[in-house]
Parts: sequence; structure tokens; C-alpha cells
Amino acid sequence: MILPFVKLGTLALRTLAKPIASKLKQAGVHPRFRELIVNLAQVAGGAIVFEVQRSSRSEAKKEELRRQELEALRRKGEDMAKEVDLLKQKLIQQAYLGREFK
Repeated sequence: MILPFVKLGTLALRTLAKPIASKLKQAGVHPRFRELIVNLAQVAGGAIVFEVQRSSRSEAKKEELRRQELEALRRKGEDMAKEVDLLKQKLIQQAYLGREFK
């Protein structure tokens, strides 16, 4: 049902794109148009480079935060392990003291 509309849409798009493409090819030879396009591309390229640099800095900050969180979790795990060992020692000591008084 939708397939004929899709085919008609693509046909219309191709029909409209051909004259536009030929005009662009002709305009590509014109020096002022070329200069305009080159300037536009340079600005767009600069914007892309700026965005990539900004994004990489943001990712580096996020990575550093993740690393710090992992380090904090590791330290917390070590502290908990020490506390468990201490509690085990106290439990053993209490059991020993309990046997002495019986």
C-alpha cells in the first residue's frame, strides 16, 4: 500500500534533483561561487574541529570522574575488608573469652 507512494516520492526527488545538480555543476566553475563554497566549507570545517575538541575534553573529564569513582569504590572495599577482619578478630576473641569463663 505504501510502496507506490515511496516509489513516486523517490521518482519526484530524482526528477527535481537532476536540474539542481546540473546547475550546481555549472556554478562550480564560476569563481565567485567557488570562493563562497570554499569559505563556507572552511567555516563548517572549523566548527567541526571545535566541536570535536570540545567533545574530547568533555569525555576526558567524564573518564577522570569515572576513574576517581572507581578508586573511591576500591578504597571503600578495602576499608570494608579491614573492618570485616577486625570484626572476625573480635568475634574470635569473644569466643575465646567465653570459653575461659565457663
